[in-house]
Amino acid sequence: MEYSETGQFEDQTTSLVQNRELKSSDYEIMAVDGYELVLRTTNFTLYYVGGKFDAGSLFIDARSNYGTHYSRWHYGEKVKYNLKGTARTLDKADGAIPLEEGIISKDGFGVLDDSASFLLVGDQVSRRDHEEQDVYYFTYGRDFRQTLKMYYELTGFPPMVPRFALGNWWSRYYPYHQNEYLKLMAKFTEQRIPIAVSVLDMNWHTTDIPAKYGSGWTGYTWDKTYFPNPTKMMSELHTTGHKITLNVHPAAGIRPNEESYSQVAETLHLDKSKEEPAIFDLQNPAFRKAYFEMVHTDLEKQGVDFWWIDWQQGGQRGAKQVDPLWLLNILHYQDLKHKRANDALILSRYAGPGSHRYPIGFSGDTVASWQSLQFQPYFTATAANIGYTWWSHDIGGHMFGSYDGELSLRWLQFGVFSPILRMHSSNNIFMGKEPWNYRPDIKKIMIEFLQLRSQLIPYLDSENYRTHAEGIPLVQPLYYGHPEDEMAYHFKNEYQFGEAMIVAPITTPMADAAQLGKAKTWLPAGSWYDWFTGIRYQGNRVVTAFRPLSQYPVFVKAGSIVPLNVDYMDAADKLPDHLTLKIFGGCDGHYEMVEHTATAIAKTQFEWQDTTGKLMITVDDPQHIIPTNRQYTLNPVGISYDRIESSESVKGYQVIKPQPTNQVTAIEQALQQKLQFAKINFDLKQTIWQQYQAQNRAGFISYLTSIDVPNITEMILELMSVE
Repeated sequence: MEYSETGQFEDQTTSLVQNRELKSSDYEIMAVDGYELVLRTTNFTLYYVGGKFDAGSLFIDARSNYGTHYSRWHYGEKVKYNLKGTARTLDKADGAIPLEEGIISKDGFGVLDDSASFLLVGDQVSRRDHEEQDVYYFTYGRDFRQTLKMYYELTGFPPMVPRFALGNWWSRYYPYHQNEYLKLMAKFTEQRIPIAVSVLDMNWHTTDIPAKYGSGWTGYTWDKTYFPNPTKMMSELHTTGHKITLNVHPAAGIRPNEESYSQVAETLHLDKSKEEPAIFDLQNPAFRKAYFEMVHTDLEKQGVDFWWIDWQQGGQRGAKQVDPLWLLNILHYQDLKHKRANDALILSRYAGPGSHRYPIGFSGDTVASWQSLQFQPYFTATAANIGYTWWSHDIGGHMFGSYDGELSLRWLQFGVFSPILRMHSSNNIFMGKEPWNYRPDIKKIMIEFLQLRSQLIPYLDSENYRTHAEGIPLVQPLYYGHPEDEMAYHFKNEYQFGEAMIVAPITTPMADAAQLGKAKTWLPAGSWYDWFTGIRYQGNRVVTAFRPLSQYPVFVKAGSIVPLNVDYMDAADKLPDHLTLKIFGGCDGHYEMVEHTATAIAKTQFEWQDTTGKLMITVDDPQHIIPTNRQYTLNPVGISYDRIESSESVKGYQVIKPQPTNQVTAIEQALQQKLQFAKINFDLKQTIWQQYQAQNRAGFISYLTSIDVPNITEMILELMSVE
């Protein structure tokens, strides 16, 4: 909907809208006295009196009813039951912060105002030269996935992120020496910790500069005290399978202390004798050319793969200016895309709706606290409501806080089941997130989870493709899959993680009596398997998931097939020679594994027939990127192993045949273990155990209501909720 006093309308693409050629829906124009226009479709009726848009001249009735008493939107009004979107940054956040509006609401409609956006045609930007009202109204009821898909049709679908970005990132604000950094990466390898991306924070460049030039935060010249031969260092990192990104704070422009200054000054006709700086201004074509061609391209030739753009200096200043963060994100991403096909990537801050076209998001410098961790799962999932699906957090927290191994571990576990896992901390020798900085049991678990993240890359890359091709986020709120179930709106920290999994993060310290972490969890209808134990739960209920440090509440729906990379120490962008397929029985299943290298795509279909125990594998690899010697290992969960048949379409795979999970035995063992470590007196433990052995399930549950010890009853009742 557009209104302009001059009759001049904007038809070019903007920072938000990239496709105006949408398919038209069927509609009818109705003649109604007092209205200039009444337009009706199957989803809404629009009423327009005439004149400038305001609450009295324009309103829309959504033709749906979701239990709210009002389905009418008047122009300019906020949507009452909006489910929120995201925010520009979590800098200094110690818990929840306010979120901007999204396009998803329980009312079944949402609104997006494009009136103040700038023009973006290709990579050319400019301000609008006339004022108008420019607004979009979405009403797909509670088909939230369709709403998001149409948002992407309008604004552009997210690009695929490079496969390597799905692995583990090591990041730290710390003045590393070159040899020290290489030894650190070698130690990760020795400890069997796969690191895909090496991040160098701002200390890679000179920071101690003459005061006359200003702050040392901006810099593009290697500090040779720390990095005497950066090209050699980056070559060694590439040889060991690492990708490299450098942090840049571009606000101060290019100053005389930089190695590139002389060339930049000549190009921009600066007075070198007066040490005239090149002022940061990406709207100036000459500065833009110098910024990329004479500064960043040279560093990329040395070995830099992509950039971490750390812009903190605010938005646009003046009516003709564009928010510099937008320009940085657009131009850096487009510059790398020209050079690297589909392996372009940046790490930067969220600039507003439409930012999903330039992944990945850096959420900012959070406080290392339980409050920060408690907010991040909700923050991450809810960002899907404005199409922003690739948040990268400072896993473990950036600053402040105190030493807490349990907090660091639970944060890392959330990172494994989040879009991007990037460990990070501030310039404090005691804050490093290296697993060996924690007690031995926590170190061991951290390493196992970092290995798991690397194993999950085939699954993550498949979901990466679905985000790009179908507009289905890797991380999404529960109500996307269960929009008519009220329960889905109340478990705000719980989320769907790809097609197969639901994750309920542990974001509070362990319960004292139980000595276990816990998360209140809603399981939708159906059968669900615990990823770590194989115990099967009956859905359509709420359970409190109690977990030891070594486990996390991850539930996989029956019939799911999850591909895993066996050789988790391989480079993250290498397509695996050997895959394990975890097949969760109980019903037929299908999964499409998608793999990519640059622009090449391969698809493998897995079809599971539960009644016959047969798995069929079909490969579509037109550009021959899949290793010719690929092997499969089947790891059935909840399935009788002697029923597994070999596929006729793919040769050379084996079936893992551990002891089948006996549900009764698994529950008994889990109960005994949880009681063993609970901080309650031995006599009560013995009594609970004897009652469990003597009673049927109903009788035992009845007995549990008499136990008045915090968390213990809940802990045991979880095990009584299984199938």
